[in-house]
Amino acid sequence: MSEAVFVIQNQLGQFWTRAGEWVDGREPQRVLKTKHRDEAVNQLVELSAKDIDLRGEVLECDVDEKKEPVIDASTHLTPTLADKAAEKAAEKAAEKAAEAALAAANEEDSPDETGETGEGDNADTQEPPRSAAV
Repeated sequence: MSEAVFVIQNQLGQFWTRAGEWVDGREPQRVLKTKHRDEAVNQLVELSAKDIDLRGEVLECDVDEKKEPVIDASTHLTPTLADKAAEKAAEKAAEKAAEAALAAANEEDSPDETGETGEGDNADTQEPPRSAAV
């Protein structure tokens, strides 16, 4: 008898992970797999209590040589780990670019070595001080 594991699949053909998200199954190492059917059923009951629209089922799957479930990927694709890593890298790059732009803008507004901000001291345009006349 070959080894088998139990996985949870939703109505879209996606699989539940230990990380608490639905994935399409292209990366079977991410899929929650249990050795016992009752563990998977309990997890499905908890998920159904949180999401009344969920139509899930527990599937028994064979495992490959790496002990990963042999499953068919869903046509409803989800981001892979590589996609998520690329997205995070892009977000960090955007944050760094924004910080650099802000630093450059602050540098332009800061006083130079003479203490002047670059705005001219034009005496012709300044109003004379007002005195307290009686």
